[in-house]
Amino acid sequence: MATSSTSETIEALAAEIGESVYIDVAKWHLYLNDAHLHTLLAERLFPLISGGKTIQEDEVLKIVQNIPVKLGGGKREVPLLDLLPMQCQVNLIDTLEEFQRNL
Repeated sequence: MATSSTSETIEALAAEIGESVYIDVAKWHLYLNDAHLHTLLAERLFPLISGGKTIQEDEVLKIVQNIPVKLGGGKREVPLLDLLPMQCQVNLIDTLEEFQRNL
């Protein structure tokens, strides 16, 4: 895949993730595009979907676990996985599988 094509694909993946996955803070839903986390997540997840292998939930969740989210102006960091409700984890896997099918 060419670099510009890869960048466009990652941007498209980021857009889909950003619109379907949110973090939940005190019952407030903050979508990842609004939290500016969708592109970082797409960049880290892209190798999983570009390889053509079946997406493994544990691999996806490990990547999400390793993305720190700063809270309180950086006073505390929480893994992104801890902020995603279970339904959003399911939505993320579904989004990745659908995106991979359409590649």
